[in-house]
Amino acid sequence: MVNWLMFGLFNPLIVLIILVLISSLKVVKQYERGVRFTLGKYAGMINPGLRLVIPVIQTWERVDLRVKAVDVPDQDCITKDNVSVRVNAVLYFKVADASKAIIEVENFFYATSQLSQTTMRDVVGEVTLDGLLRERDNISKRIQQIVDKATDPWGIKVDSVDLKHVELPDNMKRTMAKEAESEREKRAVIIKAQGEVMAANNMAKAATTLAGAPGALHLRTLQSINDMSSDQSNTIVFAVPLEVLKAFGSMSKK
Repeated sequence: MVNWLMFGLFNPLIVLIILVLISSLKVVKQYERGVRFTLGKYAGMINPGLRLVIPVIQTWERVDLRVKAVDVPDQDCITKDNVSVRVNAVLYFKVADASKAIIEVENFFYATSQLSQTTMRDVVGEVTLDGLLRERDNISKRIQQIVDKATDPWGIKVDSVDLKHVELPDNMKRTMAKEAESEREKRAVIIKAQGEVMAANNMAKAATTLAGAPGALHLRTLQSINDMSSDQSNTIVFAVPLEVLKAFGSMSKK
């Protein structure tokens, strides 16, 4: 009895069957999906959990559904106004349909990366340098829309594209610095001229007010002399107001 039991436990066929069953069990994580093939033909999806895949007859591909960040390397681009720039970006995408990502394209990660590079060069070539620097968000959105539409048959969903850096040639940097400096100088001259115009208008209003009030000019003169006399180093040259001269003139006529 014991011999038969021992013989049954160590039977090579039974051991082989047990090993085959163990190797057939596959664990699919929550953020993964499996694409099952039976004799080379697509046979459906494998959901998360402990699943059975029959060896030899069936094969499967594991697909990660989490969002992936792809660094788009520096690309030499020519803007619409013929300025050479180097642009890099980061692409965020995820697999929306695991079966398409495996069946429709050989390597969806590499294909998406290459497509984003060519699309970025094309979109940058459609705008001027000023437009590229001023409307980076709109350009990023346009790249995202184009890549998302192109990768839809592959089961890929592109969430966003962000332009990280736009590197300009050294001569263009110097030119832009001179332009910015000239713009600041122009604004300073305009502000100074506007201030002088406002000061002249205020002085004209003050002169009109002083001329229209009897004795006002004399009081203003006395106030100025008082302000200057507070500093002993000042030399005061007293100017006789016209009102006083007029008073003396009227007295001489009498």
